[in-house]
Amino acid sequence: MTKGCLFVVFIFCIHISYSQHILKLSGQDTLKQTMQQAEGSFLTNNLSLIAQKYSIDSAKATVITARLYDNPEFDYSNAFYNTINHRFFEPEMNIQVSQLIRLAGKRNKVITLAKSGIDIARFQFYDLLRTLRYILRNDFYNIYFLEQSSKLYQLEISSLQKMVPAFEDQVSKGYMAKMDVLRIKSQLYTLQAEYNALQTNIDIIQGELKLILRVPADKFILPQADTSILNRPVLSNLNYQELIDTAIMNRPDLKLLNANILFNNNNLTLQKAYAKPDLTVSVAYDRQGSYVLNYNSIGIGIPIPFFNRNQGNISNAKIQVEQSKVQYESGLDQVNSDVTTNYITALRSEKLLLSFDPKFDADIQHMI
Repeated sequence: MTKGCLFVVFIFCIHISYSQHILKLSGQDTLKQTMQQAEGSFLTNNLSLIAQKYSIDSAKATVITARLYDNPEFDYSNAFYNTINHRFFEPEMNIQVSQLIRLAGKRNKVITLAKSGIDIARFQFYDLLRTLRYILRNDFYNIYFLEQSSKLYQLEISSLQKMVPAFEDQVSKGYMAKMDVLRIKSQLYTLQAEYNALQTNIDIIQGELKLILRVPADKFILPQADTSILNRPVLSNLNYQELIDTAIMNRPDLKLLNANILFNNNNLTLQKAYAKPDLTVSVAYDRQGSYVLNYNSIGIGIPIPFFNRNQGNISNAKIQVEQSKVQYESGLDQVNSDVTTNYITALRSEKLLLSFDPKFDADIQHMI
């Protein structure tokens, strides 16, 4: 048998059972998932999302606290020991009720600041949702296409493992050179090493996907992807500037940075209000400890902002406002960079995908 004939047989053996190859997973139960099923499970079971939802509820509770008024203060004192007649608990008492009244609209400003905190918690949730959903979709399709490669690797390795004994038999009969067998073995070992690396990559992505979906570790997620969309152009029909504008309008991470600016501005307004003193109104009663019996009085108290005018907190709040503005500008740059980079990469991939001959698979099957 000539070398040319042997290579024809080799190629034929590689492709003969490709369309019938089925992935077999030892020791793991297979869990088939469509993208819709995976996203439904993700939204229901992901612990990070559930934990972040509690942050929103916590921020809402802060608003409830901010709406509450300060409690009145009640003071009571009674004579303990009279040093003149040497009696305990003489009928002398002093009662005072006081109420703090916050000025400069501090209460409303605290409420506004707390409401800003709700927006921050909400956008943090949406940003986490966006990030995890991206990882979910990326892992889902990575596993799908890596599994397609895995099938071909297993088929090629299986074919080579069958070819090696046949070639060695030909060498023993003097029909082939030993160098040809070594070359086939080298190819086999290379494919086995590449297949092992591919399986390791699948295992890593599987672990991440199971964590996101909260699937037991002994399950193997087998994505059921709808690849019909791959047969028609999508990105080439989109306007690049519209993508940029849509991202700026809708990206939750950018909305979060904008919410931080609003929060810090509200905090600055509140800190300036704290520089103004609050008023304390009191009502007092004294049975016989004053110049007349049953003395009663009303009074007001207000601190004099002579030394402490909240200068440090106001200065710090101004710095935080400027810092949040710079962070927003940085976020804008990041959004532009993300959209541009991913748009170019996806456009290149789509162009490569659409360049494949759709008849290729059918032609291969026909040839086999």
